[in-house]
Amino acid sequence: MKWFVRIGIAFGVLLLILIALPFFITLNDYIPEIEQAVSDRLKEQVSITSIKFAPLPLPHLTVDGITVGKTGDIKVSKATITPDFFTLLSSTKVIRSVEIKSLVLTQKALDKIPVWMKSDEKAPQRPPLVRVESIRLNDAVVTLDKVSFGPFDARVNLNGKGEPEDASLSTQDGKLKAFVKPDKSNYLISATAKSWKIPAGPAIVFDELTVKGVATLNDADFSEVNAKLYGGTVKGKTAVSWQKGFKLKGNIDVNQVELNSLAPLLSPGTKMSGKLTAKPVFSASAPDASHVMSALRLETPFNIQNGVLHGVDIAQAATKLIKHGATGGETHFDQLSGHLNMERNAFRFTQLKIASGVLAADGNVNISPAKDLSGRITAKVKALGTSANVPLNVAGTVHAPLLYPTGASIAGAAVGTAVLGPGLGTSVGAKVGGWAEGLFGRKEEKK
Repeated sequence: MKWFVRIGIAFGVLLLILIALPFFITLNDYIPEIEQAVSDRLKEQVSITSIKFAPLPLPHLTVDGITVGKTGDIKVSKATITPDFFTLLSSTKVIRSVEIKSLVLTQKALDKIPVWMKSDEKAPQRPPLVRVESIRLNDAVVTLDKVSFGPFDARVNLNGKGEPEDASLSTQDGKLKAFVKPDKSNYLISATAKSWKIPAGPAIVFDELTVKGVATLNDADFSEVNAKLYGGTVKGKTAVSWQKGFKLKGNIDVNQVELNSLAPLLSPGTKMSGKLTAKPVFSASAPDASHVMSALRLETPFNIQNGVLHGVDIAQAATKLIKHGATGGETHFDQLSGHLNMERNAFRFTQLKIASGVLAADGNVNISPAKDLSGRITAKVKALGTSANVPLNVAGTVHAPLLYPTGASIAGAAVGTAVLGPGLGTSVGAKVGGWAEGLFGRKEEKK
């Protein structure tokens, strides 16, 4: 019996060795051939660190350290490939799943993917050598110059022809989820988000966001965009393309969005509160997605209700007529309306109208890309039983606005004060000065 026990022990040890052996077997000798084959297919340099085979829990290959492109356009920490061994002798080998960990995808890679996916139409149609059933991405990141998206997880299911059946994506914090389904030569896209911050441009946070649209390998048309943010709502549509540079266009309806937190994100340094209603139409054409904001063009009428413009007191500037200019304070208003043109980080506000209990104002104001202010407004302040139209020049910066009276306003105010005394004389004189300037002085050219 002892010999039987010894044989059993020896057989068990041998079986254990056979099971453990694949964990220590590398296939690194095949790496140069694999690198060359993939490089020829993609027309890009491909490098692999190591390849190992393991039998458990299912027989699979592990490929470590994959890099595509001389500048690392694509990087993969680890790829686990699980084949269907029953198909190894078939003309088409089946891969049950490919699991990719820590994928890094750059803008250069995104630009090249449509080229990589093109097939040679002149080549005879043959059954594929390899068919993949499922692809999983874990901890993936997309980097676009200075902008990045991720980390996120994704899954793609493929049919018997190796074509995508559906795909899903979810950021690891669970704030954004997207689903993609092929429709002939297009892809139907639907996405939802909660408490999500957009990865590019101003750090706007959406309380809720729903997007539906259709995409191809070169562009996407999102016909339904609905969002809740900063106490209000946004509804509209947008289209993007990325085949030759990055292009964007669309229009939205903004309703009752609070500006207190949003204004500094759209124009750093701006301090304003109030409920915004607007209908912006926008477009951009840039080399890539990271340069969209600097190339953005936007046009919209707007109306802001029950707000405060911080950093300047228009009523005080119009009544005190300080020669070197007035700064600081704040202007409360019931309504502020006008028209905005934004292009390449420069803002032009025209047809401005401000209304409150004791103040009315109108005019035009410009903000340069360097955040310098220029323009002119005419303030009408009710005081001492009368009112005066006082032209004021706009200067300074967004961080420190400055309002100073025109020369005619100061001269008129001085004469009025001398004739009628302070208060009423100053107001009447400023009104006359403004009238004289309008009659004989230079007006701002209309653009």
